[in-house]
Amino acid sequence: MNRKTLVLPTVAGLLAPVLVACGGSAGAGKGNGAIVIGTTDRFEETTDAPAPFDPAAAYDISAWNVLHSTFQTLLRLPRSGATPVGDAAERCSFGDRKNEQFRCTLRSGLKFSNGHALTAEDVKFSIERARTINFDNGPVGLLSNIDKVETPSELEIVFSLKTPDATFPQKLATPAAAIVDSESYSKNELNNGFKVVGSGPYTVKTDEKDGRVVKAVFTKNSNYQGSVELQNDKFEMRFYDDSKSMEKALKSGDIDIMNRTLSPEQLARMAGASGNGVKLLEAPGQEISFLAFNTEDPTVKNKAVRQAMAQLIDRQALARDDYQRTNDPLYSLVPSGITGHQNSFSNKYGDPSVDKARSILRAANITTPVPLTLTYTDDHYGEATGKAFKTLQKQLNDSQLFSAKIQGVKWADFRPEAAKGKYAVYGMGWFPDFPDPDNFVAPFFGKDNFLRSPYQNTKITSQLIPDSRETSQRESAAKFFQQAQDIVADDVPVLPLWQGKQYVAARESVTGAEWALNSASEMQPWELARGV
Repeated sequence: MNRKTLVLPTVAGLLAPVLVACGGSAGAGKGNGAIVIGTTDRFEETTDAPAPFDPAAAYDISAWNVLHSTFQTLLRLPRSGATPVGDAAERCSFGDRKNEQFRCTLRSGLKFSNGHALTAEDVKFSIERARTINFDNGPVGLLSNIDKVETPSELEIVFSLKTPDATFPQKLATPAAAIVDSESYSKNELNNGFKVVGSGPYTVKTDEKDGRVVKAVFTKNSNYQGSVELQNDKFEMRFYDDSKSMEKALKSGDIDIMNRTLSPEQLARMAGASGNGVKLLEAPGQEISFLAFNTEDPTVKNKAVRQAMAQLIDRQALARDDYQRTNDPLYSLVPSGITGHQNSFSNKYGDPSVDKARSILRAANITTPVPLTLTYTDDHYGEATGKAFKTLQKQLNDSQLFSAKIQGVKWADFRPEAAKGKYAVYGMGWFPDFPDPDNFVAPFFGKDNFLRSPYQNTKITSQLIPDSRETSQRESAAKFFQQAQDIVADDVPVLPLWQGKQYVAARESVTGAEWALNSASEMQPWELARGV
């Protein structure tokens, strides 16, 4: 495969079966009970994350899977495709040609799950609340370009933006803009715990133990009025400590479907299995994995160190050996299948080379071996993460240019500590907030970036991103993101590793599994139902 021309089809929310195995169903696969979804995600209250299901704080794919089912946004991603459609809003559009004013009209008669009326004032309250709380590690950056929100009537909302932004409709389709009940949520404080009051297609009730959710039951919200068409009245989420026990539950019929997180070994085994009544579905994905750097840390402050790592790391080996080809090597922040993608790291560094890495370090007068600690989370991105970091450690140390150590940290501690700059080099994953190249560039740079990285590049933040957002035709914006990718490849504030594929494993008795994930890799549980 020529990695410089690697192209994957754009994800449209449709998964294709790679295996359909024949066999009976049992347990959850029988009757008309709730669809049961298995996951290894963890939801727990901590000091740094006291409100896992509050839209002002939640900012990861697992929590957003819950929020999409329980809250409404003005717009949402459709069953497939990347152009948002109305949900709480009957219609929305830009009110000017410069993409600086966005107007929405609500559906009439909207209600929250508690019976309270949902009006334009609740929308305004929700946006202003998220910005007022300004939670660390939260999604407020997606709303930072809003100058003011006005409500000319109970059904009308007008957003005035600080600068033009053609991606604003997509941002309104994320849980960052979820509509909360102004009578149930404090304007200045997070709603601690797991209680949810929304107007989405489902309500949720959780069972908790020691501050951690052990089961969540989602029931059809009789007050919901929106564009989602429910294929079921109830579904459950059950939580497993590891993917092996989750796979066992699927095969025995205790659960109906699983998505997060399947190990490469499982996927290879399931693809070659037969006779267990399970189907495995695969599609191109937009999840990316990368190394992030605290560019103020003395160890990696000199970009020559980061460039040498980019020159040494063998992504092909990672994808082949540690992930068993369940992902693809990634040579840019913008993944294949997204407008504007180009393999900037491959174009700059070519094949892995110890000699070239040594030359980079010598030219910068860097003493070798460079001591380094690679930090990763051992309970969030799947069980293959630890194995992959051992490979990264070996690749660096075998060059004799680095003396690398690795450490695994629980996600509850890892995320806030990384944001505080505790780690020099650490592994991160990114699922897009929305499927546009902007969302693979803008969140990582600038003052309020998602990583809280000290790295800034004024050309990216003051020229390329603003220019791209004036362009409604996103194909025309590609040139701006291609320039940004080249800058990132040269400065290496982050180092892309791999691009994931999407997998869902489901009982044969479940219909709609091919629509289980949308174009942002988010779960669409309302598509699932019982077959014959």
